[in-house]
Amino acid sequence: MSRTVTVGLDDSPESRAAVEWAAREALLRRLPLKIVHVQGPRPRHVARTPLRDPVSHRRRAQQLTDESADGIRLRHPGIEVITEQLTGTVVDVLGEAAGHAELLVLGSRGVGGFGGFVLGSVSLGVVARAERPVVLVRAGEQAADEHGMDPSGVPSAAAPFRPVVLGLDLDHPDDALLDFAFDAAARRKAALRAVHAWSGPSASFHGFSGDARLHNSLERGQATLLGKVLRPWRQKFPDVEVIETSRCGSAPQVLVNDSRDASLVVVGRRVRPHSFGAHIGHVTHSALHHVAAPVAVVAHT
Repeated sequence: MSRTVTVGLDDSPESRAAVEWAAREALLRRLPLKIVHVQGPRPRHVARTPLRDPVSHRRRAQQLTDESADGIRLRHPGIEVITEQLTGTVVDVLGEAAGHAELLVLGSRGVGGFGGFVLGSVSLGVVARAERPVVLVRAGEQAADEHGMDPSGVPSAAAPFRPVVLGLDLDHPDDALLDFAFDAAARRKAALRAVHAWSGPSASFHGFSGDARLHNSLERGQATLLGKVLRPWRQKFPDVEVIETSRCGSAPQVLVNDSRDASLVVVGRRVRPHSFGAHIGHVTHSALHHVAAPVAVVAHT
C-alpha cells in the first residue's frame, strides 16, 4: 500500500491549520495527502434531530472535506489529495489511520494555561497509541512561521527554514527517532539542533570545593556522549548542519527553551506494550503543551 501524509479534519481552526501543514509536508516528502474526517458513533436511543441526523452529518462532512481538498489543490498545484469519511470511535479510527500512513497530522487546540497549548483528549489518545509518527499543529500555524526573515526583515516562506529541534534522551537514543529528525532537517535544508538535558550534582555535593570541577567534568562527559550518539547520523546525513546542545537542568524546560525558534520539534514516546493507560512521558507531554512550533512524536521501543 502506498504511504500517505494523513491528516484528521474537523471544522476547527486548529484542524484547518493541520491540513495546511500536512499539505506542505506531503510536498516535502513527495507523497499523497489524505484528508480524513471521522464521524463518531451515534448514541443509541437519541432522538433524530437536524443536528443529529446521520445523513445530514455525512453530507456536511463530505462538503467540508471536499472544500478542504479543493483549496489544497488550488494552493498547491500537482499535489495528489485523497479524502475519506470514516465512522467509529475517533481515537481508535485515527490510530488505525496512522498505522497506514507515513505520518499522521492533528490539530492542537488554542492556548491553555501558563502560556501553553490545550492538547485535547483525542490528540492525547492518538499520540499515546499510534505506532507511527504523529505531528501536532497549533491553531494559527502558517508557512512563514517555520521560516526565518527575508532580507527586509519580514518572516517569509521564501526564506530558509528555522532549525529542526530534536529532544534526545541519551539513555534511550532510538534509531527511529534520530532518523525522523535528521530526515526532516534534510528535507527542509535546515539545521538540526540536538538538545540533551542532564542533572547536576546532587544536593549532598553542595558546599564542597570540588563542586565546580565535578560540574565541569559532568558537562564534558555529557557533551562527549552526545557527540558519540550523533556521529554515525552526521555521516549518514552529511549535508545536515548539526548543532549539539547539552545543558544541565530540567529536561522539559531545557527543550522548551531551546525550541523557541524551531520550525519543527521532534520528541520520542517509548512504547510499553505491557503497561496500562496512556503514557507519553513527561518531556513529550511538556513539549506538546508548551512548544509553539509543530511537534512530531515518534514512537519507539
